[in-house]
Amino acid sequence: MTKTVKKIILKTKKQVYGDMLGNNASFFQGEGFEFAELREYIYGDDVRKIDWKTTAKLGKPFVKIYKEERELNVVVVSLLSGSTYFGTVKQKSDIIAEVVATLGFSAVKNADLFSHMVYADKMYSFSKPSKKLFSVHKAVEDVVAFDPLGKEADYKALVETLVARLKKKALLFIVSDFVGDIDLKLLAKKHDVFAVIVRDRFEEDPSELGYLRLIDMETKQSFEGDVDAGTLKNYKKALYANDEKLYSQFKKQGVRFTKIYTHEEPTVKMMKRMR
Repeated sequence: MTKTVKKIILKTKKQVYGDMLGNNASFFQGEGFEFAELREYIYGDDVRKIDWKTTAKLGKPFVKIYKEERELNVVVVSLLSGSTYFGTVKQKSDIIAEVVATLGFSAVKNADLFSHMVYADKMYSFSKPSKKLFSVHKAVEDVVAFDPLGKEADYKALVETLVARLKKKALLFIVSDFVGDIDLKLLAKKHDVFAVIVRDRFEEDPSELGYLRLIDMETKQSFEGDVDAGTLKNYKKALYANDEKLYSQFKKQGVRFTKIYTHEEPTVKMMKRMR
C-alpha cells in the first residue's frame, strides 16, 4: 500500500466514521425503505406517517406502513481517462479516489454491499459486492495505481457494460470529469444513478498561456499552438455547451449529480449533496 493510498484511506475513514457524519443511520439518505401497506391509525402511531389523501377519502385516519429493505447495492464506477491525469491543486484522479473511499466506507458503515469498477476505454476491474473494509482499501488502491495516460473515456461502452452486468437494482455512482457524448438514460431506467463530476477550476477558466507545446493526455499526441484570448473563448464556449447538454440530460433522466473541484474536500461536498 503506497503512502498516497494510506493517506486517502486514513483521511476519509476518519471523516466517515468520525463526527463529520454524526449519528445518522445512513450516508445515503432517502434509501432503504419501501412502501408496504395502509392500515387504520392506532393511538401512538407517528402522525407523520398519516396518509392524508386516504384519510380524507375514507373519513378516518390511515397511516402508511413501510418495510425496511435488505442492504443497498452500492456500485461505484471510476471512469479514468487521460484527462483525469490533471490538476492544479490535486490530481483529478486523486479526488476520484477520495470520492470512492468516502462512498465505500459509508456503504460498509451502513452494512450495505459495496462494489467498485475501474473503466476507461474498457473495463479494467470490477470487484464483487462486499461489506468488508478491505474492499474499500482495494478500490482506492485500484484507482491510485491505474495509469490513465493514453486512454479515452468510452461512455457508450460503459453504459452497455453496466446494463449487462448489473442484474440487481443498484445505487450507482459514476465518478469522472464528464466531458464528451454522454447518455445515461438506459442506466437511469433501472438504477438510482448519481453522477460525480470532478473538475479543476483551471479547466473551466484557463488563463492565456501564449505559444507552447501541449500533449493530449488521452491520445498522447503533442501539438504546438498559441493559447491566446480567441482560442480560450472558443474552448470555454465548447465546454459550456458540453455542460449545459449534460445537465439537461441528467435532469430529464432523473440522474442526480454534483461537481467537485480539486481544491474542495470531497467528503464534505458529497455529504452536503446527498443530504
